Amino acid sequence: MQPRTGAKLRMLLIVNPRATTVSGRLKNLVVYALRGRFDVRAVETESRNHATALTREAIEEGCDLVVAFGGDGTANEVANGLAGTEVPLTLLPGGCTNVACRMLGIPTDLVDATEHLLQLADQPVARAIDLGRVNGRYFLFSSGAGLDADAARWVDERPSIKARGGVMSFTYAASVSYLRRYRGRPPRLAVEAQGEKVEALTALVQNSMPFTYFRSKPLHVCEDVALDSGTISLLAMRRAASRDAPGAVWRLFREGNSLAGHPQARSFTRLAHARITGLASEDGTLRAFPLEVDGDYLGEFTEVTYGVHPRALRVVC
Repeated sequence: MQPRTGAKLRMLLIVNPRATTVSGRLKNLVVYALRGRFDVRAVETESRNHATALTREAIEEGCDLVVAFGGDGTANEVANGLAGTEVPLTLLPGGCTNVACRMLGIPTDLVDATEHLLQLADQPVARAIDLGRVNGRYFLFSSGAGLDADAARWVDERPSIKARGGVMSFTYAASVSYLRRYRGRPPRLAVEAQGEKVEALTALVQNSMPFTYFRSKPLHVCEDVALDSGTISLLAMRRAASRDAPGAVWRLFREGNSLAGHPQARSFTRLAHARITGLASEDGTLRAFPLEVDGDYLGEFTEVTYGVHPRALRVVC
């Protein structure tokens, strides 16, 4: 990717003003710094999925590079707009966890990330990475059905708590959801992958490693997956009794372990596709279950199909 002769690269900077660590002052400082090396147009998102629409407009206008300045949800929306095109994505951290930045090796400090981007201005190199996909929605690093999605819903409904608590708000939300809706309950999902069908309480899918971070610590859930593997991995948790919780936490936080080693986990690796449906209730109707992608809650579904789009997205990092 090279700028036109004697011209700066045309950059669209998409800013989520509601992201955890984004402010008008920081936006202005970032724009001022970037305009020294790029031809920058900065726009703010106004609603959910607005970043995707803005990205598609930028492609039609001949933009050279799109920058998502916000959290993982903003990065996800921009990636959905760029998927399958030659226009690359890069990120500036503005969320509370910034998983996508970490997995791409982009600094999570905004000043460092801006300086890093400025250093790439003369010869930015774009590489292709895979995107996971669920019911037509792409995701950069992970998706979850069940407990994980319930926690994402709880946090999305309480933005002020998310802004104050950061990553701890997700930990609290997961604990509340586990105690109220999952501990000791029968399976709600049917997971179908590699010719096998497993009943589960929750299912987690990854397109990259790790699943997420607790502060600076990576938390590993699935196995054998990478951004350029051309596959996804899935983990189904079959039960969540009180006696299962300590082992799950130990495997998540112990160095060199993953949740895939838990006795109640069923791990599927190197998948091209998988299907999750809600189990039938007493009246025969399928139970709806919550779904999230890249930490953002999408809603309730009775059936979803997962897949992977190899080399779908170009990134500058």
